[in-house]
Amino acid sequence: MNLTVLGASGQTGLALTREALRRGHTVTAIARDPKRVTVPDTDALRKAVGNVGDPASIAKAIDAESVVLSALGTDRAGVLTAGAKAVLAAQPQRVIWLGAYGTGKSADAAGDGARVLEKLLGDRLADKIAADNIVLAAKGTVFHAGVLTTGPKSPTRRTVGLDAAPAFDLNAKVSRETVAAAMLDEAETPRFLGGIALPLAR
Repeated sequence: MNLTVLGASGQTGLALTREALRRGHTVTAIARDPKRVTVPDTDALRKAVGNVGDPASIAKAIDAESVVLSALGTDRAGVLTAGAKAVLAAQPQRVIWLGAYGTGKSADAAGDGARVLEKLLGDRLADKIAADNIVLAAKGTVFHAGVLTTGPKSPTRRTVGLDAAPAFDLNAKVSRETVAAAMLDEAETPRFLGGIALPLAR
């Protein structure tokens, strides 16, 4: 399968790239600085320059036959919305997007924990919600992860929809490697098209 990882130089993007290559996929890793995609070079990996502020660079990097997995982070409002629009304008086969549990459509399921995210995200919250909605409207899948950590993939991991979502718990952390594995499961065998999925460590 041809996969494209957006935000490939970040911690979650690197986890996605490593796991996709381990599973035998062909990967295009997009980053503003491809030198920061620190995974061993292989014939199955292509590193590409891309910046969501420059939609043409995203369109150039995305193959229309690929499935895009976004680990795009944000340090300012507007980045995620621009990213979602740029990715969809390139017309990939499918989009699997990483969001945050307790925002937008998952706020009710998260319960009181959603208020913590409102304070943490500030003016970036509306951007996260808008980007999620753009992807969902295009029948993409949005993963809403809780607090992320770096560590091994959980041996007891599972992925659920919003109907089975637990309340938001700051202590229930999930590794980026577990999130990457769940997103790749969805790329290989779609279960949540047009919906929100939650990767859980157990």
